[in-house]
Amino acid sequence: MKDKGMMKTIKGIAAPLPLANIDTDVIMPKRFLITITREGLADGTFADLRFDAAGQKRPGFILNKTPWTQATILVVGDNFGCGSSREHAVWGMRQLPIDACIGTGFAGIFYDNARKNGLALPIVSPEVRDSLLQFSNNPSGAEISINLERRMITAGEISAPFEMDDATRTALIRGRDDTLDSLDYTSVIRHFEAGLNERMRVSVIK
Repeated sequence: MKDKGMMKTIKGIAAPLPLANIDTDVIMPKRFLITITREGLADGTFADLRFDAAGQKRPGFILNKTPWTQATILVVGDNFGCGSSREHAVWGMRQLPIDACIGTGFAGIFYDNARKNGLALPIVSPEVRDSLLQFSNNPSGAEISINLERRMITAGEISAPFEMDDATRTALIRGRDDTLDSLDYTSVIRHFEAGLNERMRVSVIK
């Protein structure tokens, strides 16, 4: 697995998704969980919001409208990502592709899954979130810039700080996941294993 490189800024068209308590079953309905790989999950992302029972696109849903069909950033309602721990929800969003969700807070397990898969979740105040919802509703295709290094969001005349813990911020900037982070400790792990094997050998001899 290769290092994805340094990423200090996330920039793209933003779409407003103000619904509160969007859970992981809304993000990725359970009928799409039968796959044992990550392939093809983009179609399942927000499936019941994006498509009707006949599989036709719902024209009223924001991500089905121009210019938001090109959105890579979502400005979301409170408690986004609540519900089950399914990592498929994040996998699908990344395939859509969504690079970041800006909100007032996120469910803990969803936040952890997002960090592991490169989905940025900047946390802002309700006032800033509401301003960004209004800004992103611009039919001209409003672009938002998220500076991970400075922890700042810029959207037109809006410039506001966001919260993000140091470990998550560093992981996103470095383009790392838990597997790659573990590889940094390869020598330490091998040393421990060698010592463990020696202790087991001595124990057997005794």
